[in-house]
Amino acid sequence: MGHTVKSFLMIGQSNMAGRGYLHEVKPIVNERIVMLRNGRWQMMAEPINCDRSVAGISLAASFAEAWCHEYKEGQIGLIPCAEGGSEIDEWAFGNALYNHAISEARFAMKNSQLSGILWHQGESDSMGGKHEIYYEKLHRIMQGFRKELDAPDIPIVIGGLGSFLGQSGFGKNCTEYTLINQKLKQFAFEQANCYFVDAAGLACNPDGIHINAVSQRKFGLRYFEAFFHKQHILGPLTNEDERVLVLEARTHTKTEKTFLLSMQMALGDISYSDFKAQLAQTGE
Repeated sequence: MGHTVKSFLMIGQSNMAGRGYLHEVKPIVNERIVMLRNGRWQMMAEPINCDRSVAGISLAASFAEAWCHEYKEGQIGLIPCAEGGSEIDEWAFGNALYNHAISEARFAMKNSQLSGILWHQGESDSMGGKHEIYYEKLHRIMQGFRKELDAPDIPIVIGGLGSFLGQSGFGKNCTEYTLINQKLKQFAFEQANCYFVDAAGLACNPDGIHINAVSQRKFGLRYFEAFFHKQHILGPLTNEDERVLVLEARTHTKTEKTFLLSMQMALGDISYSDFKAQLAQTGE
């Protein structure tokens, strides 16, 4: 019998980990979406990838919600292994980030079917001519993952860098991001089962480098579209805003409502008596 959890490995730097502000979007909570934490699958809550205390909204939740929208059965499992600020050299075969992602993926594979690799990285390599050997480095990394995880045909979805880079804040130094984008796109076009996702039209936080929460929701939809249709996504999707609204408008189950209320209470946003009163109302 096949695994009911289809898992996805999330690797790269901060825009894969997610830095979108939590308060700027509606929470995505779905009992069919789980994340690997403390050695077990837990119901997903954002931030998923807690590489920093400032982690926030990433593309993973809307990717997973879109997956649930398309596949009516089973669960999707997210394996968060992205590391903010990491250069591609830190992901090289045998280095800590590479080894950690391999071990987490192997662990997840004991009770899930590894179904895809999601990659977003390159801001830290968008300067000083690092683009020149970026392709070769990425090739070695992805070859390593496919070989060591015994998944030669696993789909790899590769996101492009935002066009807001190179202009302000922390993004000011990323002057060669278009050259990195060329390499990312070339890699996805040339390698088997690799799909490129354009970041066209996505906006950033005031820091000039991190994709904002609303745009991360859209990016996740693009990533899923690439995965599902096995094709490159070279611009915004049609009706992108409406599609995000459709995902956010899904009616929550009793389990999900309870989960959200428990979280509000634990964070001190509502009292225990409020919690009890609202819990009583969730009864179908």
